[in-house]
Amino acid sequence: MKKHNTVVEALNWASSFLTEHGRDANAARILMQHLYKTNYTGLMMHIHEEMPEEKRLTFQQMVEEHAKGRPVQYITGTEEFYGRTFMVDESVLIPRPETEELILGAMTRMKKWFGEKKELKLADIGTGSGIIGITMKLEWPNAKVVATDISEAALNMAKRNAEHLHADIDFRLGDLTDPIANEKWDVILSNPPYIAHHEAKEMSDVVLEHEPHLALFAEDDGLQCYKRLAQTLPNLLNQPALIGVEIGYNQGEAVAELFKSSFPQAQIEIVKDINQKNRFVFCIIDV
Repeated sequence: MKKHNTVVEALNWASSFLTEHGRDANAARILMQHLYKTNYTGLMMHIHEEMPEEKRLTFQQMVEEHAKGRPVQYITGTEEFYGRTFMVDESVLIPRPETEELILGAMTRMKKWFGEKKELKLADIGTGSGIIGITMKLEWPNAKVVATDISEAALNMAKRNAEHLHADIDFRLGDLTDPIANEKWDVILSNPPYIAHHEAKEMSDVVLEHEPHLALFAEDDGLQCYKRLAQTLPNLLNQPALIGVEIGYNQGEAVAELFKSSFPQAQIEIVKDINQKNRFVFCIIDV
């Protein structure tokens, strides 16, 4: 990077540099905002200021890292989800906006079936950075929330997020429902690994090279976790109960059938996301 003295000069260089390397030019602004610990409006107030040498070199390093493929969220260490800032690193998936729709869909059904004040027992299976369990606890304070993950590193990140956001969560290490066995639950939510291994060739190098494969891929054409949930949940649920899972866009019918086999009387919905792709399956068990 040639010496660009002002913020706007550095941004112009970074935008061009990222575009040349096939990255989104907008990442330059996000990285600069992170560097100056401000939002877009605040950044505009610094736009014609000279950059201290240390800041200039740090910005250059971040831009070059992203140009090589490292996601912006792992460089800044944060991502926004449901109006809150969550910490992330390579031990957890980067939160996706579609998962906000899982939260909204779950709460809509919870209000209908349980009433807004009910003290529910809710489990977030495969919590990752903790976005589902923490958001549900903060949006539904009466819920007793347990969050599980097979990855100790992911669970540690989720604990940090819960502490930072003041969410009282019981975190448990273990595979899928193993840590919540021998208890009864009102709500089960999960965004498990659901990508089939053969789909890797269609994925971005940024995702494949940086996000944890343990949280991305599953056996049985991506259906393994849903099969295990369908097998174990009948013994773990109160009545009524709600199950809500995020799915791959082509898995709707298969996942719905798995839950229908375990809960023949359940009301099962395949729900599309904002992009009109099948993205969630909800099951209401009330028999």
